[in-house]
This record gives sequence, structure tokens and C-alpha cells, in this order.
Amino acid sequence: MKKLIYFHGFGSSGEGSTVRTLRELLPQWTVIAPDIPVDPKEALPFLKMLCEREQPNVIVGTSMGGMYAQQMHGFRRICVNPAFDLPQHKDILYEGTFEFFNPRKDGKTTFTITTEIIQHFAEMEAHQFDGITDEDRVNVYGLFADNDTTVNCEDIFLQHYENVVHFHGEHRLNRHVVEETLIPLII
Repeated sequence: MKKLIYFHGFGSSGEGSTVRTLRELLPQWTVIAPDIPVDPKEALPFLKMLCEREQPNVIVGTSMGGMYAQQMHGFRRICVNPAFDLPQHKDILYEGTFEFFNPRKDGKTTFTITTEIIQHFAEMEAHQFDGITDEDRVNVYGLFADNDTTVNCEDIFLQHYENVVHFHGEHRLNRHVVEETLIPLII
């Protein structure tokens, strides 16, 4: 059975609507969707270990998850509206306590962003494109919505990769985009 690992966006969880849609539309696949730790100092090693252990056929990440997916060298990756510059978005990443958009497996309903966590994102951002290989350039796709008013990092993506797909939509995926744009790239 083929395996897909899905990395959710900032403030979300592995139980979002995109995961449910992927599981429904890919019944022959195992879809693994972890809750990503809030702090990138925990998240990045956790996700790398998960990928090494599970050896997925493809990794799909949306927004912040697309930023993490890009860093999973050696795997086929699809980065949907990736947020490569999260620390620059002061309207998204700022100090405070927030509610998760979707239920988390550990039952937590809120998370806190501290100055330290923001600094960890900035440190990771500075090195997120280190170590890209020719194989990575072939195996990484960027999907970018034409009406994404939240984050648009296509210019950053194109500095490192060339496989770009545009779709009609917004920052968050809907069923139509998953079905018509994402699934054909996965399979």
C-alpha cells in the first residue's frame, strides 16, 4: 500500500478537512497526518524522524506544513501555498495564546507563541533551503493559489525549484482543489 504523509498548516492539526478529503479520495493509500509541534525546534526533528521511519511515497504540506515538507530531503514533496517566510507575517506569527483550528490528538485546544518560538522560526527560515540536491529540484512541486491573500511565497520557491502548478483558489484548500489539482500530482 502506498503511503502519504500530510503536514498541516499553522494552528491546525492532523484532523483537518484536507486530511479527511485525502483519506476519502485515496482509499488505497495510507494517509498519516501528525499533529505538528508548535515550536519548530521540536517540529523539524519530529517530522524528519517520522518520514525516515515511515518512508512515504509522497509528503504533502500546506502553508507552514509546505515549509516543513520542503525540508524533507530525499522524498517526493508537494508544497501547497508554502509559508517560507512565516516570521515576516506579523499578522499571523505573533506572541499570544491562540485556539487550534481543528481538534488535536492530545486534546489541547490552545497554543502559545512566545518570543523564543518566533526566534526559532526565524532561525529555521534562514537555513530551510540548505542542502537542496538536483534530485530535490526534480521531486519538489509548489502549488500556488491565484487568490491567496494570506501567504504568497512563489517567488521564494522559484529561487530553488521549478515545478510550479497554479490553481484557482485561496490559501486554504477545498475539496475541488484537492480533487482536481492535488490528487493528480499525488498519484
